[in-house]
Amino acid sequence: MDHHKHRIGHKHGEGFSIDFYAYISKIRHWNPTFKVSLSVLTLILCIALDNPYVSVMIIIAMAYLTIIKGELPIRQYLPILAVQIGFILIGTFTIGIDFSKKPIGQYNLYLGFCYVITSQAKLKEVIFLILKVFAAISALQMMILSTPSSEVIYVLRKAHVPKLIIELMNIIYRYIFILMDVYTKMKNSAESRQGYCDIKTSYYTFGSIASNMLVVSLKKANSYYDAMEARCYDGDLTFWEEDKKVEKIQIVTAAAFIISLILLWSFTR
Repeated sequence: MDHHKHRIGHKHGEGFSIDFYAYISKIRHWNPTFKVSLSVLTLILCIALDNPYVSVMIIIAMAYLTIIKGELPIRQYLPILAVQIGFILIGTFTIGIDFSKKPIGQYNLYLGFCYVITSQAKLKEVIFLILKVFAAISALQMMILSTPSSEVIYVLRKAHVPKLIIELMNIIYRYIFILMDVYTKMKNSAESRQGYCDIKTSYYTFGSIASNMLVVSLKKANSYYDAMEARCYDGDLTFWEEDKKVEKIQIVTAAAFIISLILLWSFTR
């Protein structure tokens, strides 16, 4: 357990720790099909209902499951969401503003050659969209931070997703974190040798790391394929699957949550 805590607290290569969050989650023992189904159904309702109050309720509920029930420290949970929040803000920023040669909006900012205009309706639309996207991401994060990737793949296999897609997804998912770990080690090595002391050196270091990553990735791809063949890989990836029961209280609570979302939508639409 101390080893896991050390890895989770590491500041480099945070993506490499995602599976560690899932493995130490206190709701990891929940049935994976139940967790994936709840996450996907919540995501669908979040998009279909398109209601800010529903979005806020989903955000709170998913944070409760991840932080309180799963006992994931909030100082670890927030940085994970911060990355997605950055993309959300960048993506929604252009929706809330427009450009004009005349100050025709409720709020106008003159830039010298044109006006940046917006209105209360636009800002309201952006806020509601941010809440909806954030709620959808929170639903998926609950699943990711409490369900190891092997169990998610097990659920997809039960859902009869094509085998080729499942195996490609698993290999790509694993390989991304392998390359991230390699990149982190290269970057730390370069920093220890003053590889980022100025802009010119930083550009050179970045180029060197990028070219080395290509070579290393090809070598590791061959090495890992050889390792798979040495373990009798015949084109079918199989995992040990643990049978986890779904408790009645979980089903009742999930049903009550879904019904409450629909009722909230009906009262606030």
